Amino acid sequence: MFSFGFSSSNHLKMEFISAFDMLKVGIGPSSSHTLGPWKAANIFINYLHDLSIVPQKIKVNLYGSLSLTGRGHCSDIAVALGLSGIQPESVDTIWLENAMTQLKENCQVELKDGTMLDFDLRSDIVFNKTFLKTHPNALKFSMETPHGEVAKTFYSIGGGFIKEENEIVSRVVSKVPFPIISGQDLLNYTQDKLIWEVVNFNELALISESEIDAKINLIWKTMLDSIKLGCQSSGYLPGGLNVKRRAFDMYQSLNGPNLSVDNDAWLFEMRKMNCSFNNLMNWISCFALAVNEVNAAMGKIVTAPTNGSAGVIPAVLTYYLVFENKDAGFEEIKRFLLVAAELGSIFKKGATISAAMGGCQAEIGVSSAMAAGALAELMGASPATSLMAAEIAMEHHLGLTCDPVGGLVQIPCIERNAMGAIKAINAANLALKTKAEDSKVSLDKVIATMWNTAKDMNSKYKETSEGGLALQVNLIDC
Repeated sequence: MFSFGFSSSNHLKMEFISAFDMLKVGIGPSSSHTLGPWKAANIFINYLHDLSIVPQKIKVNLYGSLSLTGRGHCSDIAVALGLSGIQPESVDTIWLENAMTQLKENCQVELKDGTMLDFDLRSDIVFNKTFLKTHPNALKFSMETPHGEVAKTFYSIGGGFIKEENEIVSRVVSKVPFPIISGQDLLNYTQDKLIWEVVNFNELALISESEIDAKINLIWKTMLDSIKLGCQSSGYLPGGLNVKRRAFDMYQSLNGPNLSVDNDAWLFEMRKMNCSFNNLMNWISCFALAVNEVNAAMGKIVTAPTNGSAGVIPAVLTYYLVFENKDAGFEEIKRFLLVAAELGSIFKKGATISAAMGGCQAEIGVSSAMAAGALAELMGASPATSLMAAEIAMEHHLGLTCDPVGGLVQIPCIERNAMGAIKAINAANLALKTKAEDSKVSLDKVIATMWNTAKDMNSKYKETSEGGLALQVNLIDC
């Protein structure tokens, strides 16, 4: 067991979290272990540039969970690619493929100015099993200069968020009209508003309506692209476990429409389909599996709120658009994503969205709660009922461990997205059939319980691959 410096009191001091911090385009397979290290490397290389230091021999130390499952989560590759200065949100997949080839064959990274930086994954990254006190996901960049060592330490705190050691928060909650820390705060602002309206007003304090809509469009396009890509990609996932992709076969067996058409045309054809309850369940699972198979192959997905749980929200939103409301369009998509993002931020402030801190309840549990609350609002729920839906979803994920086989975001992670999506839909429906005043457990109480459960959970079940399925499944059998 380890005790870390992050606690619920730290979360209460957090800066304002935008919907577009919670939902952002990124590269798989892990937000904490791939996106976080990538962004940290971006910051360090820019720091050297600001100091007018020419990058030469950079050393990187990974600690704790980042070290124990670092190779399976591509943390080492992400660090190297991050040193290029390219942002993961905007990376082109062709560039990514070429950069990885250059890295593996020549042990070099091309910097933004075109110069080449020698970087050997075998010798320039050190995997330390020790945990730093502040957070289980820690990494340190260092470089020797004639004037001494230049170094920075970072913590990857979940969902692609990173915190530099001794970082001072600048964008404070007071800058938005409706500062929200808890579920009760959110309810207090919804006496005459829906949740999505409150969230939209807060975003408007930072950016324009057109910018909000453009970001929503990009997020939704990326989600749908990842569903379609996963449904047309067959074969086995990389990483050595020989996990067979299932979304492709499921899509074929369900007789889905042509995947080569654009997204609007694909949705139009999908909406023509009538299916049994069993096939409906299969479609939801297919959507979720597709996204996380793309994620596992280091593809482009939306962190929602993490990469390991990226399939739940797109699966539930696609279910709503295809099977629940065939006339729904951009406005419903926007409302869903804004509500989901706000609910996720409340979990992040009151507990954690890092599996290394809280197990998989912090990833699949949170994504399921986000999707449940958002779906409930689209289906006509009051704000109180939407929060009840989120609470129900999380309540039945409490204690879920994170024990990835081989340190890869594949077993049991991919299937868990399908389960989380189905639970979210069920939670929304249960909430809609219940009076909010009859609920015995509030969202804030379940978040507090989740955080206490996270603190009590043994470290071997927190993304270290030192317990659970990670030990029981023999890699030779894979």
